[in-house]
Amino acid sequence: MILEQLSGNLVHGLVLGAVYGMATMGLSLIFGVLQVVNVGHGAFIMVGAYTSLMMFKAMGLPPVVAIPVAMFIGMALGMLFYYGAVKPLVSPSGSGIRKPGMKGFGIAAGSFVALMVIMRPVSLVFHLHFAISLFVGIIFLYGFLLYIYGGRRQEKAPELTTLLVTFSLGVILEEVVKQIFTSEARGFNWDIGKLDLGITVLPYTKIVASLGSLGIAVLLYLWFRKTRAGMAMRSVVEDDVGARVCGVNVDWQFALSFSLGIGLTVTSGVLLTMFIPVGINPYMGGPYTLKAFVIAVLGGLASPYGAFFGGVVFGLVENGSYTLFANIPGLEPFAMTRFFSFVMLLVILLVRPTGLLRAK
Repeated sequence: MILEQLSGNLVHGLVLGAVYGMATMGLSLIFGVLQVVNVGHGAFIMVGAYTSLMMFKAMGLPPVVAIPVAMFIGMALGMLFYYGAVKPLVSPSGSGIRKPGMKGFGIAAGSFVALMVIMRPVSLVFHLHFAISLFVGIIFLYGFLLYIYGGRRQEKAPELTTLLVTFSLGVILEEVVKQIFTSEARGFNWDIGKLDLGITVLPYTKIVASLGSLGIAVLLYLWFRKTRAGMAMRSVVEDDVGARVCGVNVDWQFALSFSLGIGLTVTSGVLLTMFIPVGINPYMGGPYTLKAFVIAVLGGLASPYGAFFGGVVFGLVENGSYTLFANIPGLEPFAMTRFFSFVMLLVILLVRPTGLLRAK
């Protein structure tokens, strides 16, 4: 009985692990190219979940259709946040700070007020929440001030600074989404049937999510290996100074990698709703952030391919250990599974700090 239950849960873990791996590929890609740890990782997964929810509820479209939309939204957010917050900290040609003046502040304040006046009728026509208008206005104000007072930085900012920035971006996203949708947990039901494997019953939605994750991972692999843009990004990972000397636009590769990483993360939020289509709320990303760090270390923090295979291993371990802990009296299986995951993280850091697959 236990073996049959374990076998069934391992099948579910294998399918879920592919989505976990794809969700972590964005985190590993950003760290591999920019050496930036995206602490706000879970908030971007939450954006993808809401994208899937809104397209299903408002338009009646299945989550599969939301995948390219989520990728576009994620890459747009990635470009916006990179040029507005990350570039000044990681790029040698990024912005420093010049001495501020009253004239610049006056122009910025006037532009902000004018933009908010313009956004008011736009929000009424397109039924946009006021929080969206305010968010756009604040981003514009920040970008304008950065343009006015931007100088040149000769070296990268301390790594702790980028941690604080990505954490802040995650909090901003969570609070904006909370203002728009409230903190109430939401969900939907997309049922397209089930596959009976004998040892377990597997919904087709989970199979679609797993195959979608695998397909995106393969496309990313081919893009890195077969295209000039992918090879240029790999050269930046190897040696950004050498790549710059060889004519590679390193600043653009930084922006593209950050945008692509966020796009992958938001897309994974859509795929995760095919597994857990309920409990969608602004603060749902926290547990996924913790899991992503374990998976990234498991597969090699700077290796997107390692992250995918690390996700598969993590899915198997998570579901397998849950089954075992559930059959031990006096133990709470969910809590013990999380405990076991972080024990595994510590062991990997001690035995093989580079991960199961070395960064490439």
